Amino acid sequence: MCASKPGEGVELLRAWFGGRAFAKHRHDTYAIAVTDVGVMTFDYRGRVERSMPGQVIVLHPDETHDGRAGTEAGFGYRIVYVEPARIAAAVGTITEHAAVLPFVREPVSSNPTLVRAVAAAFQLSLEPLAIDALVLRLAEGLIAGDPTCHAVRPPRVDHAAIERARAVLDSRRTVVRSADLEAVTGLSRYELARQFRSWYGTSPYRYSVIRRLDDARNRLGGAVPLAEAALAAGFADQAHFTRMFRSVYGVTPGRYVRLRDGEAAGHGRRAVRTGHV
Repeated sequence: MCASKPGEGVELLRAWFGGRAFAKHRHDTYAIAVTDVGVMTFDYRGRVERSMPGQVIVLHPDETHDGRAGTEAGFGYRIVYVEPARIAAAVGTITEHAAVLPFVREPVSSNPTLVRAVAAAFQLSLEPLAIDALVLRLAEGLIAGDPTCHAVRPPRVDHAAIERARAVLDSRRTVVRSADLEAVTGLSRYELARQFRSWYGTSPYRYSVIRRLDDARNRLGGAVPLAEAALAAGFADQAHFTRMFRSVYGVTPGRYVRLRDGEAAGHGRRAVRTGHV
């Protein structure tokens, strides 16, 4: 079992169980899980439910449930716990009317938005802007699973506001907090995240990470140790930096430096040979 420390209303857990996993209990949060391997069986709202690999489970706040393996092979899953107030705030930016908590009647489904959101959660660090993007995606998935939710409204882009947000992200090479962007733009964190994604095609968090990685990439090599470049760019440690670097550029930082320096040396040799012709 591996769990993250709760951060700003969100907590992650990855676990594997054989046999009976946990007795009846309930959370004061939404619990949104994706089954990775095996079959997860649980009692919920008077029914026996089963989740197969790739399916998503939605457990609502204060609803009693248990959990056990559906086969002798056991089961593994990833789960995101998120405070209802977070979901309500995000839903309020998405729908036409006042926010109500979505209720997904089918606790086990193949909801693609939720499946992708949970998968992405375990590839990110829980920075403030990453949490905002995650909660917004979860809210969108929950709304998609609740036919009683009000119609989704298209984002109305405040171009001046999101340009101010982008200027902050361009200028910072460390972690940016949601409150900083709210103060600069006058938008709520979820409205900002939604408008930014609509206009720039990515979340403020992803945009910030790429800018920081660009800066760190220019520092790599020479006398700057990898760990120092990672910390200067606001990453928690070298392992986190390496993971994010490869997710953006497709190679590790060390491999990137070797390729870059090798190509530079090769161009230099070719230039010398050409000069002799």
